[in-house]
Amino acid sequence: MFFVLLTAIFGPYFTVQNPYDLSDIQLADAYKPPAYLEGGDAKFILGTDQQGRDILSTIVYGSRVSLFIGIVGTLLTCAIGVTLGLISGYFGGKIDALIMRIADVQLSFPTMLIAIFLMSLLGRGIANILISLALVGWVRYARIVRGEVLSVKKQEYIEATKVIGLPNFRIIAKHVLPNVITSIIVLSTMQVGSFILTEATLSFLGLGVPVTRPSLGMICSDGYQVLFSGLWWVSIFPGLYIMLIVFGINLLGDFLRDELNPKLK
Repeated sequence: MFFVLLTAIFGPYFTVQNPYDLSDIQLADAYKPPAYLEGGDAKFILGTDQQGRDILSTIVYGSRVSLFIGIVGTLLTCAIGVTLGLISGYFGGKIDALIMRIADVQLSFPTMLIAIFLMSLLGRGIANILISLALVGWVRYARIVRGEVLSVKKQEYIEATKVIGLPNFRIIAKHVLPNVITSIIVLSTMQVGSFILTEATLSFLGLGVPVTRPSLGMICSDGYQVLFSGLWWVSIFPGLYIMLIVFGINLLGDFLRDELNPKLK
C-alpha cells in the first residue's frame, strides 16, 4: 500500500512522458508492445496505447486520480455516516427510526445501481463522483457506529457524565466517539479499496471522470476496445494495477482489524 502511495506521489518524476501532454506524445509510437516482446521499444516497458502514450506512465498518472477519489470519498463518507450514526444511536427515538429506515431502503438496492443512477443525473466529474460515493457509502458507517453507540451509552461512566450535567455534544465527542473509533478506522481502510473499484467501474462505463482527468478505470475502458485484437497490454496492465491496489488496501485493513481489536489477541 505504501508503495502504491509513493508511486502515485513521486512516480511522475520518473516516467518517460506526461501521457496527457500532447507535446510528449507521438502517434508513430501507437500500439507498441511491451519492451520484452518482439517489436517492443525499451523506452516503453509496458507498451503504448492508441495515442502513443506509455502505459506505465498512464498507470502512474491515473492512479493519482483513483487514489484521490478513493481517499477523499472515504473521508467524506465517513464524516456523514459517523455523524448520523452517533446521532441515531445516542438520541434514539424518532430520529433513530428515521435514519435507520432511510438506511434500510437504501440497502435494498445494489450500491452500484444507485451510483450509476446518481452519476447519470449529476454527470461526469470528480466532484460528482465524490457526492455519489458519499450518498451510497454512508449507510455502513451509520449502522456500525449506531450499534457501537447503543452499547457504549449504557456504560456507567456515560450515565455519570449526564448526571454531572455535561452537554450531549461534549459527551458524544469526548466519551462516545473515542470508543467507536477503532471500528471506523478499519471500515474506512476497507472503504478506500471499495471506492476505487466503484470509481473504476463508473469510469469504465463512461460515467466517471472526464477525459481530461483520466483514472485507471478509464484506461481499462480505452484498452477494452482493442482487447480482442491482440493488443491486450493496453487494458490488462491497468487492470492488474487496480487489483494490486485493492489487494494491498484489504491486507492493510485486515492488519488494522487484528491489531486494534483486543478480542483477537
